[in-house]
Amino acid sequence: MDHIEIVKALGTFLAIMNPFLSLPVFLAMTSGFTVAQQRALAIKVTLFSAVMCLIILLAGQKIISFFGITIDQFRVAGGIVLSRISWSMLNGSSIPSHQGSHQEQAQLQNLSGLAFYPLTFPMLIGPGTIATIIIYTGHGSSLTDMAEIGGIIAGILLILFVTLFFASEIGRVMSETMRTITTRLMGMILLAISVGMVIAGIKAVLPGLSR
Repeated sequence: MDHIEIVKALGTFLAIMNPFLSLPVFLAMTSGFTVAQQRALAIKVTLFSAVMCLIILLAGQKIISFFGITIDQFRVAGGIVLSRISWSMLNGSSIPSHQGSHQEQAQLQNLSGLAFYPLTFPMLIGPGTIATIIIYTGHGSSLTDMAEIGGIIAGILLILFVTLFFASEIGRVMSETMRTITTRLMGMILLAISVGMVIAGIKAVLPGLSR
Protein backbone atom coordinates (compact mmCIF):
# COMPACT_ATOMS: atom_id res chain seq x y z
CA MET A 1 0.00 0.00 0.00
CA ASP A 2 1.13 3.55 -0.64
CA HIS A 3 1.56 6.16 2.09
CA ILE A 4 -1.96 7.57 1.69
CA GLU A 5 -3.60 4.14 1.96
CA ILE A 6 -1.56 3.30 5.07
CA VAL A 7 -2.61 6.55 6.77
CA LYS A 8 -6.24 5.96 5.78
CA ALA A 9 -6.14 2.38 7.10
CA LEU A 10 -4.54 3.57 10.34
CA GLY A 11 -7.26 6.19 10.77
CA THR A 12 -10.00 3.66 10.07
CA PHE A 13 -8.75 1.04 12.52
CA LEU A 14 -8.00 3.65 15.18
CA ALA A 15 -11.53 5.04 14.87
CA ILE A 16 -13.35 1.72 14.84
CA MET A 17 -11.20 0.07 17.56
CA ASN A 18 -10.77 3.32 19.52
CA PRO A 19 -9.23 2.26 22.87
CA PHE A 20 -10.28 5.52 24.53
CA LEU A 21 -13.89 4.95 23.45
CA SER A 22 -13.73 1.50 25.06
CA LEU A 23 -12.19 2.87 28.26
CA PRO A 24 -15.40 4.24 29.87
CA VAL A 25 -17.24 0.98 29.12
CA PHE A 26 -14.34 -1.05 30.52
CA LEU A 27 -14.28 1.01 33.72
CA ALA A 28 -18.06 0.82 34.14
CA MET A 29 -18.12 -2.97 33.72
CA THR A 30 -15.21 -3.50 36.13
CA SER A 31 -16.19 -0.95 38.75
CA GLY A 32 -16.36 -3.65 41.44
CA PHE A 33 -13.02 -5.24 40.52
CA THR A 34 -9.59 -4.63 41.99
CA VAL A 35 -6.80 -3.10 39.90
CA ALA A 36 -5.19 -6.56 39.65
CA GLN A 37 -8.44 -8.03 38.28
CA GLN A 38 -8.79 -5.17 35.79
CA ARG A 39 -5.26 -5.78 34.53
CA ALA A 40 -5.82 -9.53 34.23
CA LEU A 41 -8.95 -8.76 32.22
CA ALA A 42 -7.00 -6.33 30.02
CA ILE A 43 -4.52 -9.08 29.14
CA LYS A 44 -7.31 -11.54 28.27
CA VAL A 45 -9.18 -8.98 26.16
CA THR A 46 -6.04 -8.12 24.21
CA LEU A 47 -5.21 -11.79 23.57
CA PHE A 48 -8.77 -12.63 22.48
CA SER A 49 -8.80 -9.57 20.20
CA ALA A 50 -5.44 -10.53 18.64
CA VAL A 51 -6.61 -14.10 17.95
CA MET A 52 -9.86 -12.92 16.36
CA CYS A 53 -8.06 -10.34 14.21
CA LEU A 54 -5.55 -12.96 13.03
CA ILE A 55 -8.31 -15.39 12.06
CA ILE A 56 -10.20 -12.71 10.13
CA LEU A 57 -6.99 -11.45 8.53
CA LEU A 58 -6.11 -14.92 7.21
CA ALA A 59 -9.53 -16.42 6.52
CA GLY A 60 -11.97 -13.52 6.22
CA GLN A 61 -11.94 -13.42 2.40
CA LYS A 62 -12.38 -17.19 2.16
CA ILE A 63 -15.39 -17.00 4.44
CA ILE A 64 -17.21 -14.35 2.38
CA SER A 65 -16.22 -16.13 -0.86
CA PHE A 66 -17.82 -19.31 0.49
CA PHE A 67 -21.13 -17.43 0.62
CA GLY A 68 -20.65 -16.05 -2.90
CA ILE A 69 -20.01 -12.48 -1.73
CA THR A 70 -17.49 -10.33 -3.60
CA ILE A 71 -15.14 -7.97 -1.81
CA ASP A 72 -16.83 -4.97 -3.47
CA GLN A 73 -20.25 -6.08 -2.25
CA PHE A 74 -18.79 -6.52 1.21
CA ARG A 75 -17.21 -3.08 0.93
CA VAL A 76 -20.66 -1.51 0.42
CA ALA A 77 -22.16 -3.47 3.34
CA GLY A 78 -19.16 -2.77 5.55
CA GLY A 79 -19.25 0.93 4.71
CA ILE A 80 -22.92 1.10 5.73
CA VAL A 81 -22.15 -0.63 9.04
CA LEU A 82 -19.27 1.76 9.70
CA SER A 83 -21.38 4.78 8.81
CA ARG A 84 -24.04 3.73 11.32
CA ILE A 85 -21.43 3.28 14.04
CA SER A 86 -19.80 6.64 13.23
CA TRP A 87 -23.19 8.38 13.27
CA SER A 88 -23.80 7.01 16.78
CA MET A 89 -20.38 8.28 17.83
CA LEU A 90 -21.15 11.75 16.47
CA ASN A 91 -24.45 11.89 18.34
CA GLY A 92 -23.04 10.50 21.57
CA SER A 93 -25.48 7.58 21.62
CA SER A 94 -24.71 3.98 22.49
CA ILE A 95 -23.58 1.49 19.86
CA PRO A 96 -25.44 -1.82 20.50
CA SER A 97 -23.59 -3.64 17.70
CA HIS A 98 -20.28 -2.83 19.39
CA GLN A 99 -21.18 -2.66 23.07
CA GLY A 100 -24.06 -5.12 23.35
CA SER A 101 -27.60 -4.16 24.31
CA HIS A 102 -28.46 -3.03 27.84
CA GLN A 103 -30.17 -6.37 28.45
CA GLU A 104 -27.10 -8.31 27.33
CA GLN A 105 -24.77 -6.19 29.48
CA ALA A 106 -27.01 -6.75 32.52
CA GLN A 107 -26.45 -10.51 32.28
CA LEU A 108 -22.67 -10.24 32.76
CA GLN A 109 -21.58 -11.46 36.18
CA ASN A 110 -17.92 -12.44 36.29
CA LEU A 111 -14.44 -11.70 35.02
CA SER A 112 -14.30 -14.65 32.61
CA GLY A 113 -17.62 -13.69 31.06
CA LEU A 114 -16.46 -10.14 30.48
CA ALA A 115 -13.18 -11.08 28.80
CA PHE A 116 -14.69 -12.33 25.57
CA TYR A 117 -18.22 -10.94 25.60
CA PRO A 118 -18.88 -8.07 25.21
CA LEU A 119 -15.43 -6.48 25.70
CA THR A 120 -13.71 -8.43 22.91
CA PHE A 121 -16.81 -9.26 20.87
CA PRO A 122 -18.65 -7.19 19.84
CA MET A 123 -17.22 -4.05 21.48
CA LEU A 124 -13.72 -4.23 19.97
CA ILE A 125 -14.00 -6.90 17.28
CA GLY A 126 -17.53 -6.23 16.15
CA PRO A 127 -19.14 -6.01 12.70
CA GLY A 128 -17.32 -2.78 11.89
CA THR A 129 -13.88 -4.14 12.74
CA ILE A 130 -14.51 -7.43 10.92
CA ALA A 131 -15.72 -5.61 7.81
CA THR A 132 -12.76 -3.22 7.86
CA ILE A 133 -10.19 -6.05 8.09
CA ILE A 134 -11.81 -8.01 5.25
CA ILE A 135 -12.12 -4.92 3.03
CA TYR A 136 -8.48 -3.91 3.42
CA THR A 137 -7.10 -7.45 3.06
CA GLY A 138 -9.33 -7.96 0.02
CA HIS A 139 -7.57 -5.19 -1.83
CA GLY A 140 -4.06 -6.11 -0.68
CA SER A 141 -2.02 -7.22 -3.64
CA SER A 142 0.94 -8.83 -1.88
CA LEU A 143 2.26 -10.32 1.32
CA THR A 144 3.79 -6.93 2.06
CA ASP A 145 0.33 -5.35 2.03
CA MET A 146 -0.94 -8.05 4.39
CA ALA A 147 2.02 -7.50 6.68
CA GLU A 148 1.37 -3.74 6.71
CA ILE A 149 -2.28 -4.28 7.64
CA GLY A 150 -1.23 -6.76 10.33
CA GLY A 151 1.29 -4.24 11.63
CA ILE A 152 -1.37 -1.53 11.85
CA ILE A 153 -3.71 -3.85 13.75
CA ALA A 154 -0.88 -4.91 16.07
CA GLY A 155 -0.13 -1.26 16.80
CA ILE A 156 -3.78 -0.55 17.66
CA LEU A 157 -3.89 -3.65 19.90
CA LEU A 158 -0.76 -2.44 21.70
CA ILE A 159 -2.41 0.93 22.37
CA LEU A 160 -5.50 -0.96 23.52
CA PHE A 161 -3.50 -3.09 25.93
CA VAL A 162 -1.73 -0.10 27.49
CA THR A 163 -5.02 1.82 27.78
CA LEU A 164 -6.91 -1.02 29.47
CA PHE A 165 -3.98 -2.16 31.61
CA PHE A 166 -3.67 1.32 33.08
CA ALA A 167 -7.42 2.02 32.88
CA SER A 168 -7.79 3.08 36.51
CA GLU A 169 -4.97 5.62 36.22
CA ILE A 170 -6.04 6.96 32.80
CA GLY A 171 -9.68 7.16 33.93
CA ARG A 172 -8.70 9.56 36.72
CA VAL A 173 -6.81 11.83 34.31
CA MET A 174 -9.06 11.73 31.24
CA SER A 175 -12.03 14.04 31.78
CA GLU A 176 -15.50 13.50 30.35
CA THR A 177 -14.92 16.47 28.02
CA MET A 178 -11.78 14.84 26.58
CA ARG A 179 -13.65 11.57 26.03
CA THR A 180 -16.49 13.40 24.28
CA ILE A 181 -14.13 15.34 22.00
CA THR A 182 -12.19 12.18 21.11
CA THR A 183 -15.40 10.27 20.34
CA ARG A 184 -16.82 13.03 18.11
CA LEU A 185 -13.52 13.46 16.23
CA MET A 186 -13.14 9.72 15.62
CA GLY A 187 -16.79 9.57 14.55
CA MET A 188 -16.30 12.26 11.91
CA ILE A 189 -13.15 10.60 10.55
CA LEU A 190 -14.85 7.20 10.43
CA LEU A 191 -17.95 8.62 8.72
CA ALA A 192 -15.85 10.22 5.97
CA ILE A 193 -13.95 6.98 5.39
CA SER A 194 -17.13 4.86 5.39
CA VAL A 195 -18.75 7.13 2.77
CA GLY A 196 -15.70 6.62 0.56
CA MET A 197 -15.99 2.85 1.00
CA VAL A 198 -19.67 2.82 0.00
CA ILE A 199 -19.09 5.02 -3.07
CA ALA A 200 -16.08 2.98 -4.25
CA GLY A 201 -17.98 -0.27 -3.71
CA ILE A 202 -21.06 0.91 -5.61
CA LYS A 203 -18.91 2.07 -8.54
CA ALA A 204 -17.25 -1.37 -8.68
CA VAL A 205 -20.51 -3.32 -8.36
CA LEU A 206 -22.36 -1.01 -10.81
CA PRO A 207 -19.67 0.18 -13.24
CA GLY A 208 -22.26 1.91 -15.41
CA LEU A 209 -22.68 4.62 -12.76
CA SER A 210 -19.12 5.87 -13.22
CA ARG A 211 -19.57 6.61 -16.92
